[in-house]
Amino acid sequence: MVKKVTRKEVQAVNYKRFKSVAENFYKGAEIAEEFEYYNAAGLLLVHAAIALADAVTIRYSSKKCTGENHYEIISLLNEVVQKGTNTKSALHHLEKIIDHKNIVSYNGEIYSKKDINEMKKHFERFKQWAEGMLK
Repeated sequence: MVKKVTRKEVQAVNYKRFKSVAENFYKGAEIAEEFEYYNAAGLLLVHAAIALADAVTIRYSSKKCTGENHYEIISLLNEVVQKGTNTKSALHHLEKIIDHKNIVSYNGEIYSKKDINEMKKHFERFKQWAEGMLK
């Protein structure tokens, strides 16, 4: 886990905007997947997960990560949400999604339908937890 989390204040009511951005990225990922643009779909899934995580941290603490290290969001979530029965598992799924960020974007790896299905599995599990936190 990251020790220092770079963050900024965001009014708590803005969490809905970040949730909407997450939904937009996810819909984009579905379209990219449909056209077999698997790397694009993977990157959009990463951004959807991060935007959803931002929605949760904003809702609970009026704070959002601003650093370039995407793992910071996991530390901030650990800080601001109550440790429920599924929190550890949800953050594990988020970490698995973030693990794909550099691979899908910068390493020249060609993603396949199988890779996207794996990412979507983690995304759906994280999303279920996050949406429960945002109710």
